[in-house]
Amino acid sequence: MSYRAPVDDHAFLLEHVVGLEQVRATAMFEDATPDLTQAILLEAGKMCEEVIAPVNRAGDLDPTHLENGVVRTAAGYIEAYTAIAEGGWVGMNARPENGGMGLPIALTTSVNEMMSGACLALQLVPMMSQGQIEALEHHASDDLKARFLPKLISGEWNGTMNLTEPQAGSDVGALTTKAEDNGDGTYAITGQKIYISWGDSDVVQNVCHLVLARMPGAPTGTKGISLFLVPKRIPDDAGNPGVANSLNVVSLEHKMGLHGSPTCVMQYSGATGWLVGPEGGGMAAMFTMMNNARLGVGAQGVGIAHAAYNYALAYAVDRKQGRVARQGGGTIVDHADVRRMLMSMKADSYAARAIALSCAIAIDMAAATDDATWAARAAFLTPIAKAFGTEIGQSVANTGIQVHGGMGFIEETGAAQFVRDVRVTAIYEGTNGIQAMDLVGRKLMDGGEAAFALLEEIEKQAEASRGRFPNMAGAVWDAAESLREATEWMVGQSDVDERFAGAFPYLMAWGRVLGGHLQLTTALADTPGGARERLARFYIKRLLPEYTGHLTHATEGAKGLFDMSIEELQA
Repeated sequence: MSYRAPVDDHAFLLEHVVGLEQVRATAMFEDATPDLTQAILLEAGKMCEEVIAPVNRAGDLDPTHLENGVVRTAAGYIEAYTAIAEGGWVGMNARPENGGMGLPIALTTSVNEMMSGACLALQLVPMMSQGQIEALEHHASDDLKARFLPKLISGEWNGTMNLTEPQAGSDVGALTTKAEDNGDGTYAITGQKIYISWGDSDVVQNVCHLVLARMPGAPTGTKGISLFLVPKRIPDDAGNPGVANSLNVVSLEHKMGLHGSPTCVMQYSGATGWLVGPEGGGMAAMFTMMNNARLGVGAQGVGIAHAAYNYALAYAVDRKQGRVARQGGGTIVDHADVRRMLMSMKADSYAARAIALSCAIAIDMAAATDDATWAARAAFLTPIAKAFGTEIGQSVANTGIQVHGGMGFIEETGAAQFVRDVRVTAIYEGTNGIQAMDLVGRKLMDGGEAAFALLEEIEKQAEASRGRFPNMAGAVWDAAESLREATEWMVGQSDVDERFAGAFPYLMAWGRVLGGHLQLTTALADTPGGARERLARFYIKRLLPEYTGHLTHATEGAKGLFDMSIEELQA
C-alpha cells in the first residue's frame, strides 16, 4: 500500500474553485503562473510519493530517541529532509529579498498537505520553520534577519516555537521563563519549556528557538511577555553555527503518535537570546507564527485523511470477503457499507482541503492588496480551517481502520498509525475548543460582518446554480440561511458562556456549509456528469445535512451544561 499525492485535486481546486487567479493577478504574486503552479505540484507530489512517504513507517516503528544528549532520528529521515531542504520547499512563501521563492501561501499549503500525508512527523520540520520565518520577516531587526533568515529559508537550520511550560498550558500568561538584559544587545534566557516539536535533531546544523519569556519588572499576564530568538549554537561572524548555547534537551516525550518527531522538554540556563519585536510585544509576534501554523495544522489533518483513504481504498479493492449484490471484482469495495465509508472519506477530505485552500487564498489576497475585507475573511476562516480540517482528519483516519476491519486494529497494516499521528492536531496550536471560542468571540466582534459577507456569497452562488443543479443548490442555500440565523443568535448573546457553550458545534456547522458550497462550486466547474460532480452530490445529499444537528446544539446556549453538580458528575 503506497501513498498517492492528490496533485490533480489541488490543481483543480486552485485553478477552478478557490480563486488562485485572483492571487496571481496581483503584483506580489504575478510570477505564480499556471505553468509554474502545475510544475510545483507535480514535483512536490513526486517527492512526497518517492522520497518522504517511504520513511513514514520507519519513524513509527523505530522512534526518534535521545542518545547521550543528542537526538537521533529514524532511518531515512536525514535523507528525506535533505530532499525537502535542497528542493527549496522550506522557503516557498518566504520573501525573495531574504532568499525565498515568494510564492502564495495557497501553493505552500498544497505542498505542505501532501508532505503531511506522506509523513506528518517529518513535515513538522518545514512547517515550524516557515512559521518562524514569517514571524522574523514581520518583527525581527534587520540584523537578526540577515543573521538567521538565509539559513532558515535554505533549510540548513530549523525553527521552533516555545510557549508551553509545565504550569502554563493554554494560559500562556502564567509562564515563568525569565529574560535578563546582558547589556550587549543580548539577553540571558532561563526557564523550562515543554512540548517543543523538533527542539533538537540530527537532520539540521542548528536549531533556532523562538522563546516567550518575561523581563524583570514586566507586568503579569500576556502584556508582560516578550519574544526571544535563542539558537542551539550561536552563529559566528561568518554565519556558521558557533559555540554551543546554554540550553539542552532534558527528555523526549513518549507520545501516542508522531513517534518520528522529537517532542522535547527544553531547559534554558542563561542561554543567549535576541529580542524579537518590542519589549512586551511577544504575544503579537508569536501570533504571527501561530496563525501560520494553525492553517498548516488544518492542512495536516487533511493530509492524514487523504493518506488514510489511500490505505483503506487499496485494502478494500484487494480484500475478498462475502457476497455482493452488484457485479464487481468480488472484493469488499463492492459492499454498500464499505462504499459508503470510502465515499464519505473522499468527500470529506476534499471539502476540508477546499476550506484550507480558501483560507490560504484569503491570506494571500490580504497580503497582496492590504485590503481589510480580505484580512477579516482570512481571520474568520483560520479557526474553521484548523479545527474542521483536524476533526475530519481524525474521523477519516478512524473510518480507515473500520474499512480494514480486524486488520485495521493490527499495527502491521499501518492504518492505526494515521489515527495515532493525527490525534494531536486537534490539540496543538490551540485546541479545537479554543479555535471555536475564538470564532464565536473575537471573530464575531465585528457584529458578524465577515460571517454575513461570506454567507451572502454562498447564497448568491447557490441562487445562480439553481438552473443547473436545483437540488444541490437548494440544499446549500437552505444550509446557509440556517447558519445565518444561528450567527444572528450568536451575535445577540451578551453572556460569553452562551456563545462558548455551542461554539464547537457552530464551527462544525460552518465546516459543513462551507464544504457544501465548495463542493457545489466544484460541480459547476467539472465536466457535466463528471466524477467531481458525483462526489459533490454525495456530500451535499448525505453529509451536508449534519449542519442541522450542529446548529441545534449551538443555539441551545449554556442551559443544561451546568445543571449537574460535580458530585453528580462523579456519581
